[in-house]
Amino acid sequence: MARPDGRRPDQLRPVTLTRGWSTHPEGSVLVEFGGTRVLCTASVTEGVPRWRKGSGLGWVTAEYAMLPRATNTRSDRESVRGKIGGRTHEISRLIGRSLRACVDLKALGENSIVLDCDVLQADGGTRTASITGAYVALYDAVSWLAGRKSLAGKPEKVMHRSVAAVSVGIVAGEPLLDLCYVEDVAAEVDMNVVCTGEGDFVEVQGTGEDGVFSRAQLDALLDVASLGCLELAEAQRKALAS
Repeated sequence: MARPDGRRPDQLRPVTLTRGWSTHPEGSVLVEFGGTRVLCTASVTEGVPRWRKGSGLGWVTAEYAMLPRATNTRSDRESVRGKIGGRTHEISRLIGRSLRACVDLKALGENSIVLDCDVLQADGGTRTASITGAYVALYDAVSWLAGRKSLAGKPEKVMHRSVAAVSVGIVAGEPLLDLCYVEDVAAEVDMNVVCTGEGDFVEVQGTGEDGVFSRAQLDALLDVASLGCLELAEAQRKALAS
């Protein structure tokens, strides 16, 4: 099938990771997956949640939000509504879990890093772009801690693996990588896959949006997602080397 932007079925959208986009946070990245743009910031604070005090372990957590006009129509701010939506909670937890898989929490000491992922413009894949960009912001925040002699080890050891994420789906019977919005809403199967830079899986979220899917289709989706995540890991490495 012809994709709206002319990509091959297994081709990512253009990916850009701009470090230091925001002045104040210890780490910040503007991540772009085609028309999807997310500002990821990493903020370091001394101390950990009450339930973690005295453990000697640090903590990494995340918050996700969309600007009111990140999509075609304006949505109310959840802070104004007075209630955080279930989707927002779910994505925030996914980002936090994914990023905790790549960092040695003991080496952080009792320090916390909060990752804020704010969607400036949405065109599908906002949660996967958030994870991919937040990893780079987290790396820079860990490096900031190292510069202040507050890290037990070198950043490349504390951040012992990279983590990236990508969406995949079956549209008109064909597995596609990195769905844009018009593909996402038409997908028979929709999946988000989080992988390490070595190709191991951190988390897989998948559902039959319009029916069911076979084991062969699942394998095909995981194969194309793995290759996409490896490309994203290379983009992260290049961004951190720049």
